[in-house]
Amino acid sequence: MTTQLFDRRAALFAGLLLASSMTVAQPSGTPVRLLVGYPAGGPVDGGARLLAPALSRELGVPVVVENKPGANATMAGDMVAKAGQDTSVLWFAASPTITISPNVMRKMSFDPARDVRPLAPVISYYNVLVINKDLPFRGFGELIEFAKANPGRITYGSAGIGGSNHLCGELLAARTATKMTHVPYKGNAPAMTDVIGGQLTMMFDIIGTARNYIATGRVRPIAVSSPTRNPSLPDVPTLIESGLPGFDVGGWFAVYGSPVMPDAVAARYTEATARALMQPELKAKFEEMGYTLWLGHGKTVADRAASERAMWATVTQGIEVD
Repeated sequence: MTTQLFDRRAALFAGLLLASSMTVAQPSGTPVRLLVGYPAGGPVDGGARLLAPALSRELGVPVVVENKPGANATMAGDMVAKAGQDTSVLWFAASPTITISPNVMRKMSFDPARDVRPLAPVISYYNVLVINKDLPFRGFGELIEFAKANPGRITYGSAGIGGSNHLCGELLAARTATKMTHVPYKGNAPAMTDVIGGQLTMMFDIIGTARNYIATGRVRPIAVSSPTRNPSLPDVPTLIESGLPGFDVGGWFAVYGSPVMPDAVAARYTEATARALMQPELKAKFEEMGYTLWLGHGKTVADRAASERAMWATVTQGIEVD
């Protein structure tokens, strides 16, 4: 999407929000708690901390990010599912908990499709495949050629079993008919540390967080998982270009609330989030990090989540986590 097209759509959307906001209740003054299911310092936490001040300006109340890691990143969602009438508690959700965890976890304490209410999309993201900088592979073809000749020798890290970068690796191995060895970590950062140090061959990481490692030469990018090249990494080919037709795998962040949240309050959060994303400073920061702004409503999120949950169901057969 070009900047000009985005601006036209954003202006139209802003006009619709302005017209509808006259019927929406004003903020009560209660601070908003924006829960994140991951530790501080990771990409999800970073996205929430970028959104929080912009959302605070739109709501007119403080928005405080709280990290609630645990239970395979589902603890924050469970807290919001059980928030009841407390509409000041929101969940800054990353798509794997919504679309992947229901397919791989033996038991979840809540149903992401039923027990939380999608309020607003925030951004879409894609991954970049990076390798240790000292490896001799000059491109994707040489990497896969080595993997075919040396089953299991290629190792790839992830933020944990069932995470989006784990399943990107599983999908890559399946699509290239190779055997690769998955090494799960507790978060992206320690996995990236071992790619840099040479203990791992490679990993998929969100473009927004991998860019710094690439820019400083600590890892080497091979390909991105998006259907077109990412503007922040224009010289890195897509996996589709590299010989994997249809390899279009990404994720997203969205805001969720209690399932019994009144419609008027839900509408206020939806509209405030959309207006926050239109703030030039926030828009520029997200785009600089390689993210794509995602405008819409709760149904926009619900429809995409349902589609991707079905897709991952086919990839995750045989994978289970506690």
